[in-house]
Amino acid sequence: MAMRRAIISGASRGIGAAIAQVLAAEGIRVVIGYREQCDRAATVADTIRASGGDASLAQFDVADFDSVASALTNLDYQTDPFDIVVNNAAVLRDSLFPSMPRADWRLVLDTVLDGFFNLTQPLVLPMVRRRWGRIINIVSPSGLVGNRGQVNYSAAKGGLVAATKSLAREVAARGVTVNAVCPGLIQTDMLNSFDSESMQKRIALGRVGDPREVAQAVRFLTSDDAQYITGVVLRVDGGLSL
Repeated sequence: MAMRRAIISGASRGIGAAIAQVLAAEGIRVVIGYREQCDRAATVADTIRASGGDASLAQFDVADFDSVASALTNLDYQTDPFDIVVNNAAVLRDSLFPSMPRADWRLVLDTVLDGFFNLTQPLVLPMVRRRWGRIINIVSPSGLVGNRGQVNYSAAKGGLVAATKSLAREVAARGVTVNAVCPGLIQTDMLNSFDSESMQKRIALGRVGDPREVAQAVRFLTSDDAQYITGVVLRVDGGLSL
């Protein structure tokens, strides 16, 4: 059987980079999607290759339909289709809603929701035809219960949760599963945007998570062992009290 192929958006750092490394260690050919940080993306690819894995780079802006379409064409996705899609790219533009600039609203929704559509929609039909596929969306507690100062981010991630559940129903009969992974407080650059000290008191395990712990959940959901799991939101948050 040919090695499975995965594309991960926002994979130049943090959770996305960890997902790329963990999937590559399973023998999956990974494409590291990134928008700007070429050096960091290249470092992730080099690390994977040094460990014997197969990694390549693809630069695109998930919010830009034409950018994604061009990248997928360059990746020859029609003759060498993707088996796994991980929608991880996101952006924060926090502010209280009455003073939120429209540009910040649009940027967050365009990145998270349009990004999901732009990257995933072209890749679904080949999965359906082959009767196997795994789509994993990285969501957030903000999309489950809301968060002050994050109306845009909560709306985007909440919409992605709903999209996960709906798409799961559409493609289940063809062997394609669609799930979401919901990280809690994870040691990434985004952690600087939160009051982590006060939030840590709400974590049952009493500590911040590691990106690889999120990546291992993604790895499981992309495996054959998870073939009877679809339309779920798997929380990886150490027992965070929401």
